[in-house]
This record gives sequence, structure tokens and C-alpha cells, in this order.
Amino acid sequence: MFVDRIEAGQELGKSLVNYRGKDVVVVAIPRGGVLVAKEVAIKLEAPLELVIPRKIGAPGNPELAIGAMADKDTVIINEHLRGSLRVLDDYLKAEVEKQAQEIERRRKRYLGAKSQIDLENKIIILVDDGLATGYTALAAIKALRRRKPKKLILAVPVAPKDTIERLGREVDELICLHSPEIFFAVGQFYSNFSQTTDDEVIQVLKEYEAKEKG
Repeated sequence: MFVDRIEAGQELGKSLVNYRGKDVVVVAIPRGGVLVAKEVAIKLEAPLELVIPRKIGAPGNPELAIGAMADKDTVIINEHLRGSLRVLDDYLKAEVEKQAQEIERRRKRYLGAKSQIDLENKIIILVDDGLATGYTALAAIKALRRRKPKKLILAVPVAPKDTIERLGREVDELICLHSPEIFFAVGQFYSNFSQTTDDEVIQVLKEYEAKEKG
């Protein structure tokens, strides 16, 4: 459906062109979402910011999300799944601390000493390369709401219908280019869905910052 994240971002940017010239900040979810968000930010001539949510994995199966967080104040837990897996409080506390440290590590690596953009009364467009369960995006939404935006928009190239319906209730507007009936993973809708590295994220942010200044 998409060649790569760059093409997806370009297509997503076209769907958001009405926001160009308005008081907009494009906020990316790393890592893959940064490549998409950069193209949206270029199209809208808007600043590019990050929010760094992390999945909270199940004991013995870190790929199975029992929740997500963007910081210690936005921890979201699937209580039904937690109960069925009998996840102990001690495990959850340790996992939250571990992911909080990883969020801080990534923030320092990606942004260095750069201060966060003030998002109060701004139109925020939150961008990722796609949604599956939507847990990390939900954590990002909760964190961004605390920064008092004027409007919060979630924009993604692809997501399943049930996730769109659930997250659509959490934002002021949700834009999704494709919501296929059969959905297994975000990567199935990209010809090239190679993993984005920390170095790529840093490079994209540097290039965009230089473009804004130049």
C-alpha cells in the first residue's frame, strides 16, 4: 500500500494541508513515526516535536503489551489482560521504572539539551507510522493532553477499524488514510518497513532543524 514511511508521510501530509499556516506543531512517536512526521511537518511548514511512549510488556513475553506509558503520570494498564496473566504489582512497578528510564535515555539521545516546544493552545498533530492495538498512542495522547493544546489530532497512514473507533474518542480529530478489514500488523501495508534506528531518528531531527533555520 505504501512504498515506505516517507511516501506514507507525504500522503498523510496532503490530507492535513488545511492546517498549513495555522499554529500547528507536529509531534512524532519514535522511532518509525519520526520519518512519517517529518514529511507531514514539511508539508505544513510546522515545527517537529517528539513524544516518547513505551509499551509495558508481559512477564516472559515483552512483545505482548499489557499497557503503555509516556511518563510515570500516564501509565495505562489493560487490567483484564493483567488479571488473566496474574501480573504481580512488583513486576509492574519494576517494568514501569525500566520503561521510564528508557524514555529518558531516548529523550536525551534524540534531543540532547534541546528544550521542549510549548504546546499550550497549539494545534497538535500526533503522528505515527501506523497503529495496531493503539496502546502507545493512547499513552502519548494522555501525556499531550496535560500540555493543554487547543486541539489534538491523531494522524496515521493505517490502523484497524476497532483501534480507530477507540482512539477517536480520545482526540478532537482522527485522520487515518486506510483502515483495512483484514489487519495483522502495520508492516504488512509497507513494501519497506525496515526498523528505524536511533541514529536515523537523530539524523532526521537534525536535518529538519537545519531546514527550519535555513
